[in-house]
Order: sequence, then C-alpha cells, then structure tokens
Amino acid sequence: MRAASEHVPPVRARRTIAAQVTLPGRPPALAWPQEGQAAVEVEGVGSLGTFGDQTPVPIASVAKMMTAYLTLREHPLSAGQSGFVITVNAVQAAEEHVRAAEGQSVVPVRAGERLSERQALQALMLPSANNVAAMLAVHDAGSTDAFVAQMNAQARALDMRSTTYTDPSGFLDTTLSTASDQLKLVRAAMSISTFTQIVDTSAARLPVAGVVHNYDDLVGAEGYVGVKTGSDRAAGGCLAFAKRVTVDGHRFMVLGVVLGQRDGELIEAALAASHQLGNSAAAALGTRTAMSAGTRVLTLTAADGQHAAARTSRPLQVLGWPGLRVPVTVAIHHAGVSVDAGQQLARVQIKGASTAAVASSSLAKPSFGWRLNHLF
Repeated sequence: MRAASEHVPPVRARRTIAAQVTLPGRPPALAWPQEGQAAVEVEGVGSLGTFGDQTPVPIASVAKMMTAYLTLREHPLSAGQSGFVITVNAVQAAEEHVRAAEGQSVVPVRAGERLSERQALQALMLPSANNVAAMLAVHDAGSTDAFVAQMNAQARALDMRSTTYTDPSGFLDTTLSTASDQLKLVRAAMSISTFTQIVDTSAARLPVAGVVHNYDDLVGAEGYVGVKTGSDRAAGGCLAFAKRVTVDGHRFMVLGVVLGQRDGELIEAALAASHQLGNSAAAALGTRTAMSAGTRVLTLTAADGQHAAARTSRPLQVLGWPGLRVPVTVAIHHAGVSVDAGQQLARVQIKGASTAAVASSSLAKPSFGWRLNHLF
C-alpha cells in the first residue's frame, strides 16, 4: 500500500485578477477640434481616442506621408547618406510649370538637375512639392499608377481599411482616408529614423529651388517634430503631428492627426487645432497607480479544500491617464502541497512595472487522516 504522504496533489492556483485594469480617476478632457475629425495616441502607452465620424474624406498633401514611407522602405537611408539620384528630365521640368498654373504646390526644378533621395524627400515633406511626389513615384515603380497600387497595398498591410490612394501627392480629392487610419501610418513612418529627421527640419537647401521651408510652423517648438501638413478646398486644413514629451524621466511621443479644419486660413487652422490637441494629450500623461498593494491576484486551493489568497506585495505604478485600460500579466509559480504565509506564488506585470504576488495566509499540508482517506 502507498504511504499516506505520497501523491498529495499540489496547491492549485487560480487567477482571479482581470486581464485588464482601468487606471482610476476621471478621463482627461482633451482639446478636440470643433470640426472635422481627429485621432491621438501616446506611442507605446495607448490611444486617447478619436473625434468626429471616422468616415473617409480627402486628405490633401497628408497623402505624401505614404509616398515618403514607401520610398524609405524601398530605399532605406542611414544618417549622412544621400541615397539614389533623380536626374530631372525636360518633361518633368515642363510639368512643374503646368502644375503651378493649376495652383498645385511645387518646387522649381530644371532639366538636368540632380536631386538626391534625401533632397527629394525634403522637397516632398517640407514645402510639399507635388511635382517631386510624381518624380519619386516614377523612380520607384516606373509609373504613378504602379506606385499608387503600392500605396494601396501598403495601406492594407497597415490595416488602413478606410483609405484609398489615387495619386502620390494627395492633389486629387479622390484620395481618401480617416484620421484614425492616418494615425496608423504616422506610427509606422515615425519608426523610421530618417523619416523623423526629415520632418523635424524647419528648412533645407535644394539645388535649384534654394532654401525651402517647412509649412509646419510647429516644428522646433514645444517638442513638435512634424509630421505633414495638407490643405485644399476639398480637404480643408489637415495636419499629422508628433510631439516629444518627457514624464518622470521617460521620453514619449504624442502622435496625432487632425483633418477638415476650415476656421480661417486652412493650414493655420490645422496647426492651431493640432497644437491644442497635442498639448492637452501631453498634459494628460502621468504616473498612475494601476494596482494597489494587497490586490487579490490568485485564489489558492489545497487538496483538502482549504483556501487562501495571493495578493500583490506593493502597488504597481505606470505611466498613463485616468480611464486607460492596461493589460495585466500574471506568471504563476509552481506550488507544493502546502504554502507558507508570505510565500511568493506569482509575478504580476503591468506595462513594465512588476511586483510579487504572495500568499496572505498559510495552507498546511493535508492532515494525516485526510491522506489516509485519500489513498489511491
């Protein structure tokens, strides 16, 4: 017959804490625009939500973000590199004048001019040159139609389900998207350091055009680093923006998109709305207590039916804002047939902050009598 001490089942640990917890307090009142639509998030922390109906609308030159993003994915640039070279031909030089006559945003070019990849991207993203957008498209894909197909394929890859590109510059009002879709692209594009460097530039020098300036007047002030302006009658004033913030020694990036601003001059309206939204989002970010010390994490059950709990040994504090839902990870350790009070039974983690879950009381090994009655 087996000894009564053998084969006692171990203490069972059952998770009782939810998969997510909500940071306490009243959610922040963001400075959303009064019209159009918007979306904002803190990179690596979470979404602060959206404003307005997220239905597809014209986005004007904000579309050039995708042109730059695709170019840098296909032709990566390291710091100090110039990249490929586009030699402007006679047709492209003549096209600049045609586009300018139509009221499009262009930079002067000349047949025989040589534009490096970096210079072309500066022309695209700072003074928003439609003619250079077409040059980059043809250089990359052989034709604008082929490049537009790539733009739409990449939009699908980024889960931008409400986005349709019909041209590489956004001049056509059939190029449609939403603020929430464009925010996905901002997040992806800003992960490319060269993209960030280019949009965080107030001015650049081009071979023929000379010094060109960034239409985004927020760049260089209060942590703003771009990203792309857009404006026309169909789209109104639009801006994709990024703002660096430091909280408790940690650096973050507020990312946002504002579309359809029409109160005054279009670009100025978009800049003003984005400035207010970006600042209010940055102000919402702070250190919050996500879980108090003594929070029940596990229910412990011994083989003989005794119960105890495992609770957090200290509070967990994370960066966020009231109302933010954050995931809770619990790594449960193996338990024996008994548990001592204070014994560590799990590790609880929320966004990089972690603490132990310890037994709040002891669970003794089942009695000798119980073991005799449960021999098998």
